[in-house]
Amino acid sequence: MGCSHSPDRIQKKGAVGLFGFVTAIYSELNTEEKDRYSAVYCGICRRIREQSSQMSRLGLSYDMAFLALLLSSLYEPEEESGNRACALHPVRPRGWVDNEFVRYAADMNVALAYYNALDDWNDDRKFTAKIQSRIFGKKYDRIRQQFPRQCKAIADCIEALGALEKENCPSADLTANCFGKLMAELFVYREDMWAPILRQMGMALGRFIYLADAAVDYRRDEKKKKYNPFLATATGEDWKRWEEYLVLAMAKCTEEFEKLPLVQDKSLLDHILYSGVWSNFRRKQKKSQEEAQ
Repeated sequence: MGCSHSPDRIQKKGAVGLFGFVTAIYSELNTEEKDRYSAVYCGICRRIREQSSQMSRLGLSYDMAFLALLLSSLYEPEEESGNRACALHPVRPRGWVDNEFVRYAADMNVALAYYNALDDWNDDRKFTAKIQSRIFGKKYDRIRQQFPRQCKAIADCIEALGALEKENCPSADLTANCFGKLMAELFVYREDMWAPILRQMGMALGRFIYLADAAVDYRRDEKKKKYNPFLATATGEDWKRWEEYLVLAMAKCTEEFEKLPLVQDKSLLDHILYSGVWSNFRRKQKKSQEEAQ
């Protein structure tokens, strides 16, 4: 893998449980954007229940709403919509949207949750992870058969990251690239003229997510003796240098993003990439620094 840094009882950080950055700041959205964002999220939740199981909604992530919005804006598929109450919100009906990319995001959400739980069980023998892997795994075979390329990318990411983390690899680029390749394949729904741009965008966003997570978890990983590429470099806590990595990654992501002919939901997508990811990073950064004190 290109790393030869001696480990010292370093635990794995985890491969795919890295989300929570690529989301909107709900209070900053206008009414129309709030309704749309919530409807896509509810649509994904609804589809997870129908395509997988009620319990599979435990792995639901708002980050997948960004992917559904992006692909829906690019390809402009036919949509269905409605309002209904559900088990999670039984009192007040909520709006939902359904299209092929909402369904795709639901499947990718379950696939990621399955591999994350499986990875936790294999590494730490967490009983809750074993239960979750069984819950998410019940419908995984169908997802793998329908989306073999994407599922292979998730499995390959876990294997490659696991090897690098075991070596206590001091290269943030190598480890971030693993997660970048995973996101690159998730962003490509079909091999067409937009696939190269989507791959580059997903690659850069994946790098951002991995490096942002490493930065905000620096102190926590140090305390728990978990792998962190910034810890492995042994250069100490350096937020200025880390942010330079993040700025470069997000600049590449938005450069590719702006090449796409997006109209529908463009303002919402702009908000997430230009404001939401940074607001989430600052919030997590502040929490990390407060915990350190």
